[in-house]
Amino acid sequence: MEEGIVHYCVANMPGAYARTATQALTNATYRYIELVADYGVEAACAKEPSLYSGINISNGEIVHPAILEAYGMMGIV
Repeated sequence: MEEGIVHYCVANMPGAYARTATQALTNATYRYIELVADYGVEAACAKEPSLYSGINISNGEIVHPAILEAYGMMGIV
């Protein structure tokens, strides 16, 4: 404890088990990658609307609200 704050460290578990972490990430994301590869971004998003939340930039413009807000650009684009 320092200055009334408890400090602790959490190990980088994916780094400790890189192969297993990569397999888990691939299992969780592959179907989305396949959708985009098969249909393109716009059609894949139409088929799986949850993909929209992962798009940060489209046609050279920032489209993700959190990024726009972080850079003080809300209402500009």
